[in-house]
Amino acid sequence: MKALVTGGKGFIGSHLAEKLLADGHEVVILYLLEASCRNFDLMKSQNFTFLPWDIRRTNTDVAIAGLLKGYKIDWIFHLAGLADVVPSINNPENYFLTNVFGTMNVLEAARKSNVKKLVYASSSSVYGIPDVFNIPTTEAAPVKTQYPYAETKYQGERWVSHYYRVYSLPAISLRLFNVYGPRSRTTGTYGAVFGTFLAQKINNKPFTVVGNGRQSRDFVFVADVCDAFVKAAESEISREVFNVGCGHPQTILRLAELLGGKITFIPKRPGEPDITCADISKINRTLNWNPTVSFEAGVKIMLDNINYWKDAPVWTPGTISKATETWFEFLGKPQTGGSANDGQ
Repeated sequence: MKALVTGGKGFIGSHLAEKLLADGHEVVILYLLEASCRNFDLMKSQNFTFLPWDIRRTNTDVAIAGLLKGYKIDWIFHLAGLADVVPSINNPENYFLTNVFGTMNVLEAARKSNVKKLVYASSSSVYGIPDVFNIPTTEAAPVKTQYPYAETKYQGERWVSHYYRVYSLPAISLRLFNVYGPRSRTTGTYGAVFGTFLAQKINNKPFTVVGNGRQSRDFVFVADVCDAFVKAAESEISREVFNVGCGHPQTILRLAELLGGKITFIPKRPGEPDITCADISKINRTLNWNPTVSFEAGVKIMLDNINYWKDAPVWTPGTISKATETWFEFLGKPQTGGSANDGQ
C-alpha cells in the first residue's frame, strides 16, 4: 500500500511512518514547511517522500487532491493538527482553521483521490470529565468538550462521519488517550507530563506534581498506538469511533516513582479529571487490537532515551504558574463538564 501521513514529522506521525516503512509500505509525509524534523531516520528507505503542504491552504491554485492523485495514495492517516489546552483558549480561530477546516481539506482530497481508507486521530479530551458511572469510558459516553482544542477534535470526527455518510468515504476515528514514547514533544507550551518530568530529571530538578499526585492517567505507548492505526486502515470497518488506551490507569505518583527523583507539589488545575480510563473492549472485539507494552517497560524505554530531552525547557512552579494563568482564568469558572488531556 501507499500511505499518506499528515503531520508525519510529529511525535506519533514519525513513529507511524517508520512502522509503515518497516511493514513494507510506501509512505508520503505531508508536513508544514516550517515544521521541525524529528530525530527519525527515514532517509535509509527509498520508499518515502516528503511533501510540504499546509492543510489550511484553500484549494484555489493547486488542489491537494491533484497532488495525491499523482502519488496514487491508498491510505491516509490524518494526524496533522494543533494540540494543547492554553493555546487553544488564546487562539481558537487558529485551532478551528487547522483542526476543523484543515481536516475538511484532507477529507475532500481523500474523496477526490478515491483512497481506500482514512484514519483520523481524535482525542479522549472530547469526553471531558466523565461521570463516575462512565469509568472506564466507552465510546458511547457523552461528549463534553470544555476548551477549543477538544471541541475542534470532536468537530473533526463529525466531518469524518459526514464524509462517509454523504460520499461513502471509508474512514475511522481513533480517540487517543495519553500517548507517550520516545520523541514526544520537547518544546512549546506546558503540557504533557512525561516531557515535563524527563526534562526536570535530566536537569536534576524536582518533578512538579499537580495536586496530590493521586490522579491517574490512561497512558498508552506510541508503538501500540501505531499498531491501532494500521489495524484500522487494514479493516473493512468504516464510520466507527474507537478508544485507544490501555484501560489500566497509572497515578502521577507512580510515574514519579518509576522515573526516580524528588517531588514538589503545585496547585491542582480546574477542569482536569481525577482519572482517565479507556474502555477498549470495542477496538479489541472489532479490530483485534490490544496494547502490548506495559507501563513499567514503557517508562524504562523513556529513561533509556532521556537524552532526547536534554535541551527541552525545564518547567518550575513559577513558570508553570505563569503559563497556566489563562487555564485558571477560563476553566476555573463553573462548568457542566471537563476535559481529559495529555497532561497531569
